[in-house]
Amino acid sequence: MDKPLVKMMDPTLAEMGNHLSDAMKILESGKLESEQGKERRKLSWKDIPGPLQGDGQDVVSILQLVQNLMHGDDDKQGQRRMQYVAEQGHMALLGHSLAAYISVLERERLRKLTTRILSDTTLWLCRLFRYENGSAYYHEDDCEGLVNVCRLVINTHYEDYATEGFTMLSSKHPVIYQSAACRPGLGQHLCCQLGLPLSCLCIVPCNTMFGSLHQMDVALLDKLIRDDRESGKVPLLLIANAGTPGAGHTDKLSRLKELCVQYNMWLHVEGVNLATLALGQVSSAVTPATKCDSMTLTPGPWLGLPAVPAVTLYRHEDPALSLAAGLTSSQPVEKLRALPLWLSLQYLGHDGIVQRIKHASQLSQQLLEHLKTLASIKTSDVVSHSRVPPISGGSLRDVLGSLILSIVEDELNSPVVVFRFSQDSAPSSGGSVEGYFAGDVLDALNRWLGEQLAQQVPLSGVDVVELEDEGTCVRFSPLMTAAALGTQENDVAALVEKLGEMIPVLSCTLRFRQDFKDEVLQQASLSYIEDLSWPGLGGVRYEPRTTDLDEDKRQHSVEKINGDLLKKLMELDTDLYFSGGPEFCEEKNGIFIGMATEDLDVAELVETIVSIGRDIEESGKLFENMTEVVRRGIQEAELQLQKANEEKLIEEGVFRQIPLVGSVLNWLSPVQASVKGRTFNLAEGCLDSTEPVYSVKAQMNKEASLDSPKSITKRFPGQKLFRRQGAGSDSVSDTSSVNQLEESFREMAHVQASDAEEAEVPQEHHVHIVEETALSDQRVPEGQETESVDTLR
Repeated sequence: MDKPLVKMMDPTLAEMGNHLSDAMKILESGKLESEQGKERRKLSWKDIPGPLQGDGQDVVSILQLVQNLMHGDDDKQGQRRMQYVAEQGHMALLGHSLAAYISVLERERLRKLTTRILSDTTLWLCRLFRYENGSAYYHEDDCEGLVNVCRLVINTHYEDYATEGFTMLSSKHPVIYQSAACRPGLGQHLCCQLGLPLSCLCIVPCNTMFGSLHQMDVALLDKLIRDDRESGKVPLLLIANAGTPGAGHTDKLSRLKELCVQYNMWLHVEGVNLATLALGQVSSAVTPATKCDSMTLTPGPWLGLPAVPAVTLYRHEDPALSLAAGLTSSQPVEKLRALPLWLSLQYLGHDGIVQRIKHASQLSQQLLEHLKTLASIKTSDVVSHSRVPPISGGSLRDVLGSLILSIVEDELNSPVVVFRFSQDSAPSSGGSVEGYFAGDVLDALNRWLGEQLAQQVPLSGVDVVELEDEGTCVRFSPLMTAAALGTQENDVAALVEKLGEMIPVLSCTLRFRQDFKDEVLQQASLSYIEDLSWPGLGGVRYEPRTTDLDEDKRQHSVEKINGDLLKKLMELDTDLYFSGGPEFCEEKNGIFIGMATEDLDVAELVETIVSIGRDIEESGKLFENMTEVVRRGIQEAELQLQKANEEKLIEEGVFRQIPLVGSVLNWLSPVQASVKGRTFNLAEGCLDSTEPVYSVKAQMNKEASLDSPKSITKRFPGQKLFRRQGAGSDSVSDTSSVNQLEESFREMAHVQASDAEEAEVPQEHHVHIVEETALSDQRVPEGQETESVDTLR
C-alpha cells in the first residue's frame, strides 16, 4: 500500500490508492493541529460554525481534523488506544472507497462487476469453510443474517405467509429453539424483528448431569419438541453454538442435526469455533457444522479486517423465497458489500488465511498447557466437568469419569481458553476458608485478576466474562483479538509470568481476609464492613467514642474522621492500597484495604488504623472545643487582671495612683515589683502560674516534640510498614543483615539517651500568655486595665 499504484489501467483507481495511503499516514502519525491553526480557523469566520468557514478545507486539513477528534483526548491522558491497521486492513478500507467509485458506473457494467465479486467471494468462503453448494448473504449486523434466515424458514413452512401474514401463524404458532448459552438477547431480538410474541421462543437449558455445562441438553430438547408438536405448534428453527460466547464450548451438532431432520427443522450454527473449519485438521465436534442448513461467519475479527461484513452461508433451492426473505437482492449496489472482503481475501490468499487461524489456535494451546501447571488455576474443562454425579459402586464411577473426561477433551478443543483462580488449592492457616468465603469473594478476586492481566499485558487481549455456573472467569480468545492486536507467543509467555506473580497475592489475600476481620472485631473503635465484591482484605470504619451527639452530628463526625484517616493511610510508606470503596458500595464512610502479600502483619495494620484514628478524633475534639475554651479563658483572664489591679491598689496605696504624687513617691521610695505570669492551657481551659516555666531556663528554648509514638514497631532500614521482619529475609545477604542490626542498635541507644535527657527537664505542652502585673516606676494612666483586656481578646 505504500508504493504508488502506477500500473493500474484506470488513473482514478491509482489516485484513490495513493490518497488512501496518504490518509492512513496522516491518521497514524499522531500529529495534532497547532494552536496557531486553531486560532486562525476560529477568527476566519464568526457567523458560520466549524469546518464550513471560508472557502472550504483541503484534504489534509480535513484529515487533520479527523486526527484531532480521534486522538485528542488520548494524548491528554498520555496514551493511544487506536490499534494498528495492518496491510490486509488497508485493503478492506480501500474496498469501501472502491465501492463508492464503482457504484457510479453504468448499470450493465455495474451488474457484471457486482455479480463477479459476489460469486467469487461466495465460492471462496464455501471452499474455505467446507460448506458445499451454499449461498452467501453479507450483512453489517451479526444478527441480521439469522433474522432473514428465520424469514426464509417461515415462508417455507407457511406457503401463504407472503399474502396472509401473521394470520397464518395464529392457528399454528411457530417455535424457535435456542440454547441458554447463546448470546444474551438474541432470541428477543429475533422475535422483535419478526413480529413474533416471546411465547414463540423456547430457551433450551444446558446439561446439568453429564457433559459441558455450556452445551445444550439434547434429551430435554427432544422432549420439548415432542410436547410442542403435540400441542399443535410448529417447531421452526434451532440455533446451536460452535463456540459459545462465554466459554467457547460446542454443542453436540451431529445429534442436533439428527433431531432437526427428524422433526423437519432448520439448523443454524454460529460461534467462533467455525473458524477452525479452514484448518487442515478439524475437531470432530465442529465438523458436523458443515452439514447444517445455515451458519454465520465473522471473518473480520478472525483475520484482522476492519469494517468487513459478516457472512451467513445457507442452502436453499428456491431463489424466489430467498429474495422474499431478503437474503438476495436485485440491486447491484447492495452486492458491493462483499467488495472489501473480496479484496482482503485475495490479498491474504489461502495460506495467509489458514496461517492466521492456525496461529490463534496455537496461542490457545500454548496458554492451556501452561495453565495446567498452575495449582490454583482451573481451566474451563476442569471447572465444568470436575463434578461427576454420585453413583453406587466406585468402579462404575471411575469408568464414567474417565469416559466423560475423554469426551470433554475432544469437545473442548477450542481456541477459547477460560480460567479462574480457585479457592480449593489456596493455602489456609487456622481452619478452612471454603466454609467462610462465598462465591462472591472469588468472583471479586477473579475480576481483579482479569483487569490486572488486561492492563499489564494488553497485547494478550484477555477480558473478564461472567458465566452462570462458574462465576467470574478470565477469557483468552485469540481468534477474536490476536489478528487485530498482533498477539505473539512472547505475549502469552508474559501473560503466564504475570499470572504466576499474582497467584501468591490472591492466595495471601484470601487467607488474610478472615484474620483481618477477626482483628477488626476485637477493636471497640472499629466496625468491620462486609463487602464480598471488594477484591482485597476488606473494609473498616472508625467509630468515634463520643455518644452524646445526635445522629446528624455523629454522621458528620464519622465522615470527617474516616476521610482524614484515609488520607493519612494513603500517605504512609507501604505497599498496601487504601480506597474509599467501590463506586456503588452501600456502606459509606469506609476504608477499604486492597490485596495483601505474604509478609503482611495484619495485627500491626489494624493497630495503626486505630492509633491514627484516635489521634484524629482527639485533635478534632480540641478544635471543636477551641471556641468555648478560648471564651472561658478570656473571662478568667479578665477576672485575674481585675484581681491583680485590686491587689496592686491595696499594696501601693491610693497616693501612688495620683499622677504627680505617685511619681514623687516612686522616686523617693521605689516599689520592688514582682512579675506574675500566667500560662493558658488550651486543652484544660484554665490559667496557671508560669513559675515552673521560669524556674528552668532551658524550658523556654526547647521545642515541643513532634515525633511519632514510641509504640510503633521498630523497622529495619528500607522495610515498609505492616511487614513482618522475618518475611522475605532470604533475599537479604548476611552482611546486609548484620549491618542493619548494628544500625538498629545504634538508633535504639540514641533514643534511650534522648529519653534520659528529657527526663531531667520537665516539659509542658501549653500555650503561654505572660502577663506583666508589676507596677512600673511611672503611674499607669486610667483605662490602661481596660486596654489590656481588649488586647488579650
